Amino acid sequence: MKESKEHKITEKKETAGKRGESPERQRGYYVNQPVLGKSRTSWLKQQFGKSIAMVLAVAACIIFYFLLLRVDQVSGVVAKFFSVSKPITYGLVIAYLLNPIVKSIDSKLLPLLEEKFPKFKKKQQLCRSIGIFLSLVLLLAVVVALLNMMIPELYRSIRDMIMNVPSQLNRFVEAFREMNRSNSTLGNLLEEVMTQATDFLQNWMRTDLMPRVNDLMSGLTVGVINVLKEIMNVLIGLIVSVYVLFSKEKFSRQCKKIIYALFRPSNANMVLHLTIKSNDMFGGFIIGKIIDSVIIGVLCFIGLTILDMPYTMLVSVVVGVTNVIPFFGPYIGAIPSALLILLTDPRMGIYFIIFIIALQQFDGNVLGPKILGDTTGLSAFWVVFSILIGGGLFGVPGMILGVPTFAVIYYIVDMIIDHRLEKKKLPTDTDSYDEYSYVEEDGTFIHAEKNILKEEGKKKYADSSTE
Repeated sequence: MKESKEHKITEKKETAGKRGESPERQRGYYVNQPVLGKSRTSWLKQQFGKSIAMVLAVAACIIFYFLLLRVDQVSGVVAKFFSVSKPITYGLVIAYLLNPIVKSIDSKLLPLLEEKFPKFKKKQQLCRSIGIFLSLVLLLAVVVALLNMMIPELYRSIRDMIMNVPSQLNRFVEAFREMNRSNSTLGNLLEEVMTQATDFLQNWMRTDLMPRVNDLMSGLTVGVINVLKEIMNVLIGLIVSVYVLFSKEKFSRQCKKIIYALFRPSNANMVLHLTIKSNDMFGGFIIGKIIDSVIIGVLCFIGLTILDMPYTMLVSVVVGVTNVIPFFGPYIGAIPSALLILLTDPRMGIYFIIFIIALQQFDGNVLGPKILGDTTGLSAFWVVFSILIGGGLFGVPGMILGVPTFAVIYYIVDMIIDHRLEKKKLPTDTDSYDEYSYVEEDGTFIHAEKNILKEEGKKKYADSSTE
């Protein structure tokens, strides 16, 4: 046995010598880099390892129990950590959204630089700098354009509402008076409702309005300070995103190195596979949804301009932004927009409702499937389920990210189930498990066609025996 090992080592050294490797590298490979996990653990070490594992499990249970007793303090620490790390979070999100633009510029500009300037050594750094600069300029241009369109339109909309809503209310009061003059039952009921509503409004103004105004002013001051803090966090996040985009390959290699250091090769490969799959689902869904929302906002603006609707720009931006939320987003944006238009012109409000229904049908049946495709692989039920759960737990971000997150969970569960079915030599296709198929006690799967033929054969045999 010893001679065979020495013979193998000698062969490896000779092979390495033929490849031109130095003796120091040969020695470093064989001595300084031992292969882990090959030596057999003694019985004593195995028992000691089991005891350590039991102690660690008990200690983990005790720590978890004390964490539950102090959940408020733990949640406060977690909230403080997330509050402090907001600039980094914003930077990572911005870098993730800008990464497709940077990759696209790299793929087109780098070959051109290699062809035109073959002796230039820092082609990749120059290409990356240009890509990051152009992506940031594009992002800032989009944000400035949206603010430039939104703020004046919002100001005009609020001004028009202040001027038009009183006249609308006056017309409503006149119509109510005309109805009340007829002494009808409906008029008397409405008069009673109006009387109670007026009394409630007067009491509320006397008792609650002034304290609420003070609270509102103090809250407004705090809100302005919070908005300034968020703007500062976003600006710092832009700087962080630049560093992340410059060093994304290095970060990727470091993460891969850590994963292979912590896990066995099979588990590490699975972790990397799930990471790539999650990136495909999240990237495809989020980028596709943003493109889809931009197109819907532009189409909404064109349609409302042709129909000569009020608040065209404001409503188009609201519809486009809320369309990022799957399934419920169109309704979230359309309902307040329809109410805003109805207050100005009821006839235009009805036209807007018809138009927005047609636009959302076009988005759901034509545009959305063309852009998004089957990036998540979820049915309509699971999409609604993930939106409701994500929105209930994490609000609007949960509604947006709930679908790709649940898609990753669904993919992992489906992969585990298919693996277990393959070990049992059963089909993994869902359509195979209909009402006529089953698995026998010995593990044999009976398809629907075989089962139907089997049942028909039994029936024919029973009929023949009866005759």
